Amino acid sequence: MVLKDPGPYSVFLILFTLLLFGRVIGQLIVYLAAPRWLPPMDEWQSGLLPYPVLLASQALVLTFMTLICVDFARGHGFFVEPHPRGGVFSTWFAYAYFAGMVLRYIVTMTRHQERRWFGGTIPIIFHSIMAAFLWTWGRYHA
Repeated sequence: MVLKDPGPYSVFLILFTLLLFGRVIGQLIVYLAAPRWLPPMDEWQSGLLPYPVLLASQALVLTFMTLICVDFARGHGFFVEPHPRGGVFSTWFAYAYFAGMVLRYIVTMTRHQERRWFGGTIPIIFHSIMAAFLWTWGRYHA
């Protein structure tokens, strides 16, 4: 089996990871200090999970994303080895995940007219970035 060059994929995977890391840090700053130059806490999350639980889950996700990025940057490792079925699943899951975020945006903007166009979209945008990460990893392997 011929392996693809992971280099071009690593650039995007690292970018998506850094964007999510920035979001997590931004939300943590708002939680701890609530500076006026950042949106208020209710803009950063839907409220489905208490913030400490959300932060722990974000840390776990970022850990896996970082491990994947390290393997791709090195050009070898478990996450770079061929996983064709995992790649196909990840690609299709990313499509569904992103479609869910489009639907979430439509529903949110329909129900909350006062938020148009960008109010409450931080979670939607960053879930879309997660979908892009999964799609990129999946395309490498599919």
